[in-house]
Amino acid sequence: MRYYIRKLAFYVVALWAALTLNFFIPRLMPGNPVDTLMARLAQRGGSVDPSVRRSYELLLGTRTREPLVDQYLSYLVNLFKGDLGISVSVYPTPAAEVISQSLPWTIVLVGIATLLSFLIGVTLGMLVGWKRGTWLDSLVPATTVLAAVPYFWLALILVAVFGSALQWFPLLGGYDVILDPGWSPEFIGSAIHHGTLPALTIVISSVGGWLLGMRNMMVSTVDEDYVLTARAKGLRERRIMTHYAARNAVLPSVAGFAISLGFVVAGSIITEQVFSYPGIGGKLLQAVQNNDYALMQGIFLVITVAVLGANLVVDLLYGLIDPRTRAGA
Repeated sequence: MRYYIRKLAFYVVALWAALTLNFFIPRLMPGNPVDTLMARLAQRGGSVDPSVRRSYELLLGTRTREPLVDQYLSYLVNLFKGDLGISVSVYPTPAAEVISQSLPWTIVLVGIATLLSFLIGVTLGMLVGWKRGTWLDSLVPATTVLAAVPYFWLALILVAVFGSALQWFPLLGGYDVILDPGWSPEFIGSAIHHGTLPALTIVISSVGGWLLGMRNMMVSTVDEDYVLTARAKGLRERRIMTHYAARNAVLPSVAGFAISLGFVVAGSIITEQVFSYPGIGGKLLQAVQNNDYALMQGIFLVITVAVLGANLVVDLLYGLIDPRTRAGA
């Protein structure tokens, strides 16, 4: 029990530290979201007197004339109320609404792509590590080269080949704009069709890392005593590979996969930009370009909670899977 209490206490402190950094980091950036709105208003011929500026400050909750400590306390109170503020880049939509609209797209796209790359990479890594010295070893340099190719370059190649030349997949967007978003078969089919190329980009570029990590762990595991004992007992090779060698070799990859799931909500910013995908990565870039504190803080908050939550689940599961991790707790 002490082990679990200590872990929970650690993550509570980590969450508080992350929330504090989430408040201060955007304010260290040059510029001000109120200045951005005032500039837009001036371009449209509107009044830019001090009273308008004060109204924007009250609306956005920036209140730059108030002490930073008061702003910080108001920020924490609003977070617990679920109020993330008003988005400047999608003004006057609340930041929570912007995030709730774009987050499902990223979770489905990057989540499925990450799961597929993990399963494919770990399976291939298990086979390559188990059958060392065969033709399967050639998969390591091939996938490593693909993993070294920059995301945007690989995405552009896929767009040029499968989008422009062969015209198998659409070039941009998350769905056909003539359809109304919903759970209709036409819309789901259109979303899958539009998301195939972005997902393929993520899978191709990340499968090499999972393969290499699993392969290295398998190489060191096959010489362990318990594997030799299983062979001496006359067990089948497939059973030894999956139940003895791979079961122990996959533990570090599982930890890495949990961390990757946490970062899923961050999306793949470059991939989403190349394909104009309506995910949260594009919204984050848009928020940074417009000094949109509220949206930036909201997205960072979602990312932080997701990463900490994923790590907490892994830590708790590790305590159950491998009791040695609870030693000394």
